[in-house]
Amino acid sequence: MSDRRRVLAEVEAGTGRVVATVEGLDEEAVRAPSALPGWTRGHVATHIARNADSLWNLLEWARTGVEIPQYPSVEARNAALEAGAGRSPAELAQDVRAAGERLSEQAARLPEAAWEATVRAMAGFPHPAWFVLYRRWQEVETHHVDLAAGYGPSDWPDSYVHWALTGTLADLEALSPGLRAGLDGHRLVATDTADAADLGGAGPEISGSARALLGWLTGRSSGEGLAARPEGPLPVPPPWPLEPGAF
Repeated sequence: MSDRRRVLAEVEAGTGRVVATVEGLDEEAVRAPSALPGWTRGHVATHIARNADSLWNLLEWARTGVEIPQYPSVEARNAALEAGAGRSPAELAQDVRAAGERLSEQAARLPEAAWEATVRAMAGFPHPAWFVLYRRWQEVETHHVDLAAGYGPSDWPDSYVHWALTGTLADLEALSPGLRAGLDGHRLVATDTADAADLGGAGPEISGSARALLGWLTGRSSGEGLAARPEGPLPVPPPWPLEPGAF
């Protein structure tokens, strides 16, 4: 199986898990706060669906050579979230399912050469079209946690933890020291894998499992399972996701 097909299979499996979670919510739960400030679970589910459509746009750009922005504008993105957030659990689940299927169909028919075309994220950074699949994987797994409905970093697939932590640590090392927030001078170590990052100097070391480290660095945990040497409070990581340092 090619790497793209493998990642797409991971995305499809993760989307299926999101759909199952949303289907299991009742009307009250879907309108309750999510883990993201100001967003209900309905907002998060709607965002997961609209993100798939936005990435469909980037693959269409790669396919046709005609520039199509990920979202028409920030205002349009936010309006779509508000318009969709109040729907029933069944409607939200079906939207997530259908949007994911549209993205998968687009990926399946994309010509081989188009995967190397350069497209641009809403955040402004350019990337090859194949990175769309990884971005979607990240969105599905992290926002599933944000639903605050029983799925957490401990449920992330090992394959996702390996890819996402490796990339996050590399992106941190690529950042200028002043952009690393409280992590400047630290060493980050995953105790159960070979993953590590030296962020300058001989400062404190923060260690723990790869899963615990990724949950903390991505803002999906407060640092449970991590230890600092010398002992002390954990610093505040920079906002995530980070702009990729390389492809």
